[in-house]
Amino acid sequence: MKKSINLWQLWGFAVTSLGGTLLHFLYDWTYESLWIAPFSAVNESTWEHMKLLFFPAFIFAIVQSFFFRDREDFWCIKLKGILLGLSLIPVIFYTYNGVIGKSPDWVNIAIFFISAAFVYIYELLLFNKNQTACKRPKIALASLCVIALLFVLFTFRTPELNIFKDPTTSTFGI
Repeated sequence: MKKSINLWQLWGFAVTSLGGTLLHFLYDWTYESLWIAPFSAVNESTWEHMKLLFFPAFIFAIVQSFFFRDREDFWCIKLKGILLGLSLIPVIFYTYNGVIGKSPDWVNIAIFFISAAFVYIYELLLFNKNQTACKRPKIALASLCVIALLFVLFTFRTPELNIFKDPTTSTFGI
């Protein structure tokens, strides 16, 4: 079973990395189509880069959940992993920029891949530990759905906070 979990997590990292990379460009490739905007980056803000990690990881988790039905802790582990990745993106980005200054594009790209790697490594540790307390897996799944809803909502109704601000245009949202 451990080998199977390792493979699933490796596939998860690959899907999230590839999916996030594609979603970074998809909005522009579809000529700024509104139906794709909720799921892809509409600008270069930190929030939009968090979206690039979230949707591929969440969709992969949904697929993976059909194969992990025997794991009562599945959705709790996924919630913890995805929250870790979502928090690492702004923490690493703002820490790096606070210390060094403006980061080059390759650093921003690396931050995405590092955060995605941490999602699946952390989840792997939790799956292998086999001791994750999960009293309410439905609440964990519902929490992920609420996060998805917030990504969609804030695409169209963007709060004027720095995490939502496009550093290249100084605009918010679409």
